[in-house]
Amino acid sequence: MKVLVLIGLKQFLTMIELPPNFHHEPPTGYRYEVVRKNASTVAIWTVCNPGFIYNDGNDVRCIWGFYNPKKQQYYAPINSTKVGKEVNIKNTTPYTAMQLNLNGLEQLLFA
Repeated sequence: MKVLVLIGLKQFLTMIELPPNFHHEPPTGYRYEVVRKNASTVAIWTVCNPGFIYNDGNDVRCIWGFYNPKKQQYYAPINSTKVGKEVNIKNTTPYTAMQLNLNGLEQLLFA
């Protein structure tokens, strides 16, 4: 599934789509948005609509992770603005690129 997002940058419009090797489908009730973070990185967001009562039903956004198109590499987020460590797309979920830090017993239970 390809998602296109139009981003207004002063007088320019830029179309950014999900990377071609992004194999996740958005979870039910969610969609992905791609926003340019800087010249070499894009941020991938999960967006839930409808939102919550506290924000008047507006969309709720959560950072999925980051992608460098030149290196074709994904990165886990530290927070919504900081890029973390490189990750393999196969080790990510539709909700996040963050990696689980499981001990031995947890690995047996949740793997």
